[in-house]
Amino acid sequence: AAVHDSQAVDQLLTRGNTGSGVWADAAYRSAEIEAVLKARKLTSHIHRKGKRGKPLTQQAKASNRTKSTVRVRVEHIFGAQANDMGGTLVRTIGLVRAKAKIGMKNLAYNMRRLGQLGRLNPCPA
Repeated sequence: AAVHDSQAVDQLLTRGNTGSGVWADAAYRSAEIEAVLKARKLTSHIHRKGKRGKPLTQQAKASNRTKSTVRVRVEHIFGAQANDMGGTLVRTIGLVRAKAKIGMKNLAYNMRRLGQLGRLNPCPA
């Protein structure tokens, strides 16, 4: 918990994942991480970040905007679970109970989302 995810990128990249792209915010962009991704033949979709005195170019801003349209689909789910459904802290003892609690939170989110989608696009009777 004391180490930021960007410092443990090797543990975050699972070998069984069949996806070829890595999507992340600008905190994950570094030469070391880009080298790890290239060595594993993964495509980097990590946001660019500006530096002091050297803001992002219009092309880089457009690229970040395109990447955000993909990332937002996942980020909204985590945001809803963190803000609306009891936060991100899991207070259980043991991995099995933690997985069960997270699974129930995912199920509750999916049920809530189904209700929202039904209200937005009701089925004709």
